[in-house]
Amino acid sequence: MRMATEEINNSSILLPNITLGYEIYDTCSDTSNIYGSLKILYQCGQSYIKMQNNFTNYRPKAIALIGPSSSSFAFVTASVMGKFLIPQISYSATHELLSNKQIYPSFLRTIPSDKLQVEVIINLLKRFHWTWVAMVGSNDVYGTQGLQDLMNLAASYGICVAYQGLVPLSTDTTTVKKMISDIIQTGAKVVVVFSSYFNARILFQEVIIANLTNYVWVGSESWSMDPLTAGLTNISRIGSVLGVAVGQTYFPKLLQFETDYVRSLKSKGKYACNQVCSTCQSFTLQNMSSPSQSDMSSSFNVYSAMYAIAHGLNQLLDCDSGQCSNKTYYPWQLLEKVKRVNFTLYNQSIYFDANGDPATGYDIIMWSWNGSRTTFNVIGSYSKSSQKLQLKDTLQWYTGDNTVPESICSIECGKGERRVQTGSSTCCFDCITCPKMTFLNTSDLYTCQPCGLDQWSPIKSDTCFNRTLEYLAWTDPLSLVLLSIITLLILVTMAMVAIFIINLNTPVVKSAGGKMCLTMLLSLAFSCGTLYCYFGKPGRITCMVRQPIFAVSFTVCFACIVVHSFQIVCIFKMAAHMPRLYNIWVKKNGSDVFIVVSSALQVLISIAWVALKPSKPLEDYSTFPDQIILKCSETASIGSITQVIYIGLLSMICFVFCYMGKDLPENYNEAKCISFSLLVYFFSWIAFFTVYIIYQGKYITAANVGAVLLSVLGILIGYFTPKCYVILFRPALNTAEHFQTAIQNYTKNKSAQD
Repeated sequence: MRMATEEINNSSILLPNITLGYEIYDTCSDTSNIYGSLKILYQCGQSYIKMQNNFTNYRPKAIALIGPSSSSFAFVTASVMGKFLIPQISYSATHELLSNKQIYPSFLRTIPSDKLQVEVIINLLKRFHWTWVAMVGSNDVYGTQGLQDLMNLAASYGICVAYQGLVPLSTDTTTVKKMISDIIQTGAKVVVVFSSYFNARILFQEVIIANLTNYVWVGSESWSMDPLTAGLTNISRIGSVLGVAVGQTYFPKLLQFETDYVRSLKSKGKYACNQVCSTCQSFTLQNMSSPSQSDMSSSFNVYSAMYAIAHGLNQLLDCDSGQCSNKTYYPWQLLEKVKRVNFTLYNQSIYFDANGDPATGYDIIMWSWNGSRTTFNVIGSYSKSSQKLQLKDTLQWYTGDNTVPESICSIECGKGERRVQTGSSTCCFDCITCPKMTFLNTSDLYTCQPCGLDQWSPIKSDTCFNRTLEYLAWTDPLSLVLLSIITLLILVTMAMVAIFIINLNTPVVKSAGGKMCLTMLLSLAFSCGTLYCYFGKPGRITCMVRQPIFAVSFTVCFACIVVHSFQIVCIFKMAAHMPRLYNIWVKKNGSDVFIVVSSALQVLISIAWVALKPSKPLEDYSTFPDQIILKCSETASIGSITQVIYIGLLSMICFVFCYMGKDLPENYNEAKCISFSLLVYFFSWIAFFTVYIIYQGKYITAANVGAVLLSVLGILIGYFTPKCYVILFRPALNTAEHFQTAIQNYTKNKSAQD
């Protein structure tokens, strides 16, 4: 401060024609601190403080205050100076509460607050993944508040405090020994010491005696560069020491100033003595001209504080014009100017934020030992503006293998494993695997959260994946093959219709059923036509109509087959034995009635199904975890099963009539053809339902299409293809004479058997 004052007074630019004066008070106790504060408030020429209701025009003895160094003393002076709005700039008081402008409106400082220091320490712990730590502080305002702030902030960063305690100010070491024993029992290997330098020395003296090694000690700025603490005997055995320190500034002027001062004293042949004290400790040129790094930082804070006052006066007195104003000004006016100063000193920007705190950050230092000598190495920094911690890539750790020490209660869970807390601390836990369809979100490490309905996840997952929509698309290769077969089959069916129309009056067509064959072929064509509804994304209309239309169409075909089989049996076997029944069947158009009634029953079943519980598009989430199967809901419904049973009943009746007519004339014997068609039908649907039981993917629709195609193809091949073959390639067999001969032979054989 003396050096800065002399520089400012000797400057012709900053405060021309203005000379600054000062008084220095020793704040070694509360009493001396209060005494110095009150002396400042004395008005010029008076030895007392005159209390007023309005201090706007109050002119104290001093217009500004630099100091004091500790937060405990600063609370007293800041409370007093704030009432008079006298600018106060501390160079070493770091307590966070002093930034509250509602309580301390005139307090500023050139050292960062403990709030920032706490952020730096927490970020340091987080960088090295130290989540299980012990925290101790000095039993004073500085230590207790710092310890409380550390604990509050640690929880939000996932850091658990294994132990907390306060180092007493007394030299009674019983409490400290108990504290060290408790720290050992926690198993934590990192200890944060937020303490004043005096308490830190007491702690480390006992740490050395207890022979604690391979620990990491994280220190606050008060002691992290304290030469007396670093100079304790055998301090190098305690492990690694990291610390937070005020940013280092190379300050050569101070060294020269002290050197010149000591030499001037030696030239007078005596050592300087404080006029207040009766005795003084002697000092040498060596220890005065080689201050510690910690002293250098504090000295620059004092130096910049003094220049902040000078720059505030420069603006208040309008000194930039070359001549400072000689008007009367008051402390509150200077305070407004000092709050807004912004200048550069030794490449450092000096200004204050809204809380009166500086823009500077902190350096991160690490102790290294060369024999008994301790060196404070700067290994990184923390910027207040960017709130980013920067460290060197390689550090010297005082462990056996120079690796980063670990300090955790439990090993971190793996990917997709949730925590189950095993003790009172959240850092002590077991790991449980998250099951399928759940994931572990980093926002909650204790709960396996379920994936959304349209998402999925495997076992031990930390994220969910979107399910893929699956359905039988028109462009699918299998779809293209099936569509080709369907179209070809419809064309073949229509070709058979044309053949049968052309040859409608021939014996082969008449024996096959005549016009009834056309009904059968058209119903089969309709059945194939419904298969186009099975492709693409299922819709409400397609799902509703495709199964009922197929069932009705196929029922018409089977009803015709039943009628035709029955008629042949009636002609050859029942006409003679039951003539009245046969006459009723012929006269009442029994075949047409049966076909209409059979088909009508299937229509009623379909209408009831559509009315009560129609088939609709369905999103299947349960079959495959990673897929959403789009399908219709008719496959396993009551209506669908009823339709299948009804068609099955007709097929069984067909079998009965086929068995009854197994010995009919060859030209009229349809047993083999119909049986083949029925067997293909049964095989196709048994195969489909078997596949349905074991597979529910998108290709189950293709299996359904395949079953219908086989059923239709079985009837076309088994029943209609032989007729077409005779019509096209064996016309000699398609004559009335040939059929008459077959009937006569059947009659003779039957008579001979009888």
